[in-house]
Amino acid sequence: MAYDEIIDHYSALARAADAGRTIADCGQDAFEQGGFGAAGYEELGLLPEGAVRASLGCGNPVAVAELRAGQTVLGLGAGGGIDVLLSARRVGPQGRVYGVDASADMVALARRNAEQAGARNVEFLHGSIERVPLPDRSVDVAISNCVINLSGDKAAVLAEAFRVLRPGGRFGVSDMVVDGELDPERRRAAEQRIGCVAGALPVTEYRRLLAAAGFTDVRIVLTADHGDGVHSAIVQALKPAIGLGLEIRPMRESDAAEVLAIYQAGLDTGQASFETTAPSWEGSPRAGCRTCGTRRPTATPARCSAGWPSQRSRPARVYAGVVEHSIYVHPGCQAHGIGRALLAAFIAAAEDAGVCTIQSGVFPENAASLSLHQALGFRVVGTRERIGCHHGLWRDALMIERRSTLTGA
Repeated sequence: MAYDEIIDHYSALARAADAGRTIADCGQDAFEQGGFGAAGYEELGLLPEGAVRASLGCGNPVAVAELRAGQTVLGLGAGGGIDVLLSARRVGPQGRVYGVDASADMVALARRNAEQAGARNVEFLHGSIERVPLPDRSVDVAISNCVINLSGDKAAVLAEAFRVLRPGGRFGVSDMVVDGELDPERRRAAEQRIGCVAGALPVTEYRRLLAAAGFTDVRIVLTADHGDGVHSAIVQALKPAIGLGLEIRPMRESDAAEVLAIYQAGLDTGQASFETTAPSWEGSPRAGCRTCGTRRPTATPARCSAGWPSQRSRPARVYAGVVEHSIYVHPGCQAHGIGRALLAAFIAAAEDAGVCTIQSGVFPENAASLSLHQALGFRVVGTRERIGCHHGLWRDALMIERRSTLTGA
């Protein structure tokens, strides 16, 4: 369905629920047998009947979101409000829960349900999940229930979830996925039988989009099997943690000047590389670079000014799952835990991508870099003696590597 058709469809369902009718987003048989709607919840007695009646999800994201008292939560595609209201009970009066929905009728229904439930720590917003009406770094947890699959721009949805999450924030949703690529005939058959499967992503593509948005520690667990390769799934991921006023996000072309300045500052120390001059942006070793530390000045947008890691994949097939890396932190931002946070996020992203071994070379005199890497599981595997002439001196390089315990070669 087109975007406007989806809004009209769910607006009609909201009006039906408001009129006292039980609604279903799939064929009735599939809805009753597939664990859709309110079937996945155990706390229904705590909620208004209208919220339960309007439940259209494919799971219970609240059960896997690890909500804690005092947290701020965002429900993407809040519908009649069932997940928002349950989350509000979990975070308590000191917490807050926002629900965003593109259907004005659903928002109105959810607000009435919240009023009936006496929930004072919730707010329902009329807006799209591709453009969430909340500021950057404003929530601790983002949840959703069988809504992201309906979006025509899932990359934008995941990027928005990443944007509004605070560093260390969690993404925990229930969604529809397909196991592998469905041929057109099987997809049509599934959509005719289970209407809410429309737009479901293959698991591998879901992982790729989460990584591209900047998430790490991605877990996708298939739950109910609906046939034809279609599953309900629990999808979890983290926004990398870092200190106050900073965030770790994917590198952008607009970061070029500052990234190269950080690179050059590292080279100027004489302890980062045998190179002495940063290359052009086109020639810089950023292939596959996944994270960039950013500082947020008081009155200006976030800008890349703290540090960055880079990676190079080994070209030969025999080296599949092996990457080389380097990490640079601006001299003015060192000794604040930025390098450790960047390297930890890089390791998590590499493991998500199936990388089993990360390698690098470190000058023996660069004690800070060696200590950082060893603290995060790297070990020295050898010394290459006098392998390059640097500023007139022949220098050694320690070869270090980290082997994953989570993913194999």
